Amino acid sequence: MRQQQQQQLQQQHQHQHQHQHQQQQHQHAQQSHSHGHKQTRTRSKNNNNHSQHSQVSSPKHHHASQHKNGGDHAKSGTDSDHNNGGSGVLSRNQQGDDTKDSENDPGHGLRSPLLEEFRSNKSNKKYELKDIAGSVVEFSGDQHGSRFIQQKLETATEEEKAMVFDEILPHALQLMTDVFGNYVIQKFFEHGAQEHKNVLAKQMNGHVLSLALQMYGCRVVQKGLEHVLSDQQAVLVKELEGHVLKCVKDQNGNHVIQKAIECVPAEHIQFIMNAFTGQVYTLATHPYGCRVIQRMFEHCADTKTPLMDELHRYIPNLVQDQYGNYVIQHILERGNPTEKSLVVSKVMGQVLQLSKHKFASNVVEKCVAYGSPSDRQKLIEEVITTKPDGTSPLVLMMKDQFANYVVQKMLDVVDGEQRDVLVAKIKPHLQSLKKYTYGKHLITSKLSFVYCD
Repeated sequence: MRQQQQQQLQQQHQHQHQHQHQQQQHQHAQQSHSHGHKQTRTRSKNNNNHSQHSQVSSPKHHHASQHKNGGDHAKSGTDSDHNNGGSGVLSRNQQGDDTKDSENDPGHGLRSPLLEEFRSNKSNKKYELKDIAGSVVEFSGDQHGSRFIQQKLETATEEEKAMVFDEILPHALQLMTDVFGNYVIQKFFEHGAQEHKNVLAKQMNGHVLSLALQMYGCRVVQKGLEHVLSDQQAVLVKELEGHVLKCVKDQNGNHVIQKAIECVPAEHIQFIMNAFTGQVYTLATHPYGCRVIQRMFEHCADTKTPLMDELHRYIPNLVQDQYGNYVIQHILERGNPTEKSLVVSKVMGQVLQLSKHKFASNVVEKCVAYGSPSDRQKLIEEVITTKPDGTSPLVLMMKDQFANYVVQKMLDVVDGEQRDVLVAKIKPHLQSLKKYTYGKHLITSKLSFVYCD
């Protein structure tokens, strides 16, 4: 029986392989595109050609609000983007109604009669897990069969779970990297008995690195880390030692490192912290590394100090980097008061210059929003103080495509005397601001009340 099941699954995979390879190439192309453009601040009119990456359409929204925590580029390693049986990955079974037109279905004739009957279900039979006994592996490798098993496992009896588990166990490693089978394994980590989770985790022993770097396997590793006990967590992550940087820079592996940082006790992942030493700038400016660094600062408060000290040396460069700026924003949002003030101190004296920068302007906004009252006051004073040559940083910022958002943020967060002073400095320039696209937007969104004075 096991040999027959293996042959069935292998046949399915042979016919799926070419399509999956094409889909992966398409995903890589999309990810390459997103790495070049998804980080682009959408305040600029020039970004309209990439509106499919934007979650907001109003010009007041921008790059930082759309892509929190380092951007969601290349989410291929997360399980949320392909929920319930690979809805995010088109398979041959999703291209038209192949249950009605077998001539256009490459898999027709390779499936068992039971799976064919299930897929067509002309008799409107209400299937239960017991009805697919002996064919669980084949069903797990099929889009519709996998989804059926997932749904049933959520409410299955212990006996039903045991039946399914016994059939998939000999093929667990193969299913972990299967486009549809991986979801069945994930469901067992979520809804299986603790013994099921323990056994599945042991199946991964010796294969954690290869799974972490694989499109579907990485999701199983993440799910395993979420649901196994700490001693097995330690065993699993230990296999990544010596390969941390490789995983961090991989589109799939980075998610596993993030999950390890989030879920595994600190004493078991010190090797990850050690691997980051001397690499903070490189990682903070990497499309995947910037997210891992953020998770580390977020979850490793007791061990992050040396890495934070290393990061501080590069703040002036990071605020202007398309990925590094996210790391600095994260510190401003979640760091302690000392860490926040240190960032603000690096911005002071350059508020105008940085506010006009596509990426750094995000950081200046966060300085205004999350800095201490005294730090905020210093930033505003720098902006409203006329320079020796007679130029006004405030006026220049109000006319700039990026810096005008910093002025808007100042108007949002200040009150009382600070706000009165800021408005008084803006008021004489209202007429001239109307001539500029960004000035007009500032007036309509934040200063319309001035006309009522």
